[in-house]
Amino acid sequence: SKNEGRRSMFFLRKGPKLPAWEDALLSGKEPKSLLKRGLRYVSLSLIMKGMTSTPDFLWGLPEVQKLNLSRNQLVVIPPSLGKLDRLVVLNLGGNCLKCLPKEIGLLRNLKVLFVNMNCLTEVPAELSLCRKLEVLSLSHNCISQLPLSFTDLTSLRKLNLSNNRFVQIPLCIFALRSLDFLHLGSNRLENIAESVQYLVNLQIFIVENNNIRTLPRSLCFITALELLNVDYNAIQTLPDDLYLLRRLPRIAWNPMDKGLHIAHNPLSRPLPEVVEGGLDVLFNYLREKK
Repeated sequence: SKNEGRRSMFFLRKGPKLPAWEDALLSGKEPKSLLKRGLRYVSLSLIMKGMTSTPDFLWGLPEVQKLNLSRNQLVVIPPSLGKLDRLVVLNLGGNCLKCLPKEIGLLRNLKVLFVNMNCLTEVPAELSLCRKLEVLSLSHNCISQLPLSFTDLTSLRKLNLSNNRFVQIPLCIFALRSLDFLHLGSNRLENIAESVQYLVNLQIFIVENNNIRTLPRSLCFITALELLNVDYNAIQTLPDDLYLLRRLPRIAWNPMDKGLHIAHNPLSRPLPEVVEGGLDVLFNYLREKK
């Protein structure tokens, strides 16, 4: 009847709006029409589409080099991910992923991977097959250890492991000699191993908000350091050789500033007063102590 027709039209109009990717398919468009061809990369962005699973058409787009699936409600990434072997940048941040498929190891061109703000408890060893990987963010997950095979990620320059459940810095990290940025803030670290000295190119080292009681002397030999953040720990004393870190420009208070961040630690006297005087005063004090 006419009334029933009107009623069904009313419900159609009031129904939930289709996500853009689904709408593109239903309107007869080719999935390839979603691709953006920039000067350097072919990219596809499906941010905040409310997706709980990945659309099947995705795996038929092998030309994609930059893929952004962040801020959805994805629970799983299927093994088909391995088909996108031209991927250079992959953003899976802000989803509900509990694991990554081992097929991620097939992405041999991958340079940048974001899997921050998920529910990961472990990372597949196969990720270490992505030898070109330069930037990796696993922050805001539930990870407590890394595979030993991570020592193979020799191109890795930036690693963010903040807001996880690490009790100690994974041994494999000390083999990553190309690292210039390492963030381990807001974990459960109780110490920093002497092996940290092998990270000779490290410029930014953040271990704020942990349970660290002392800083190892070997930390003082990473002379490339420009930012060392040990705020909110349980540090009482400082190593005498800290003055060797000459690239630290100041005692820093703003989280973004380069320098030595040492606030909110139970420093034993007279260190609190010395720190108030600035970095030069602190370094002179430590030098004269020797």
